[in-house]
Amino acid sequence: MSNTIIQYIAVRSDLIATLNWPKGAVITQACHASTAAIHLNREDEIVRRYLKELDSMHKVVLEVPSEESLVNLSKKLTDSNINHKLWIEQPENIPTCLATKPDLKEILKPLFKGYKLYN
Repeated sequence: MSNTIIQYIAVRSDLIATLNWPKGAVITQACHASTAAIHLNREDEIVRRYLKELDSMHKVVLEVPSEESLVNLSKKLTDSNINHKLWIEQPENIPTCLATKPDLKEILKPLFKGYKLYN
């Protein structure tokens, strides 16, 4: 049983490939989602452990192809009782990415099977 704590971040690949967003703007979306997910769960014991190890945080950034796939992933996580933040860019109201609450790798990894690293 692994004690590794990890945060998964899923970012829409079509933001750059199809919608021509600047790379920096997409990176910013992932940063917003990650920060929000941690903040919303800041009282959680696993999140506290994650934050104690600032120099050895584990994150995995994956890509999802579209808004629909991102929303479906969010629903899957909700159905699996995984705390996460679906980041919706305002004022455009566009879902751009999501980030999980940092949690044990063995809990999160199976839910992200089949997704590729963001490229």
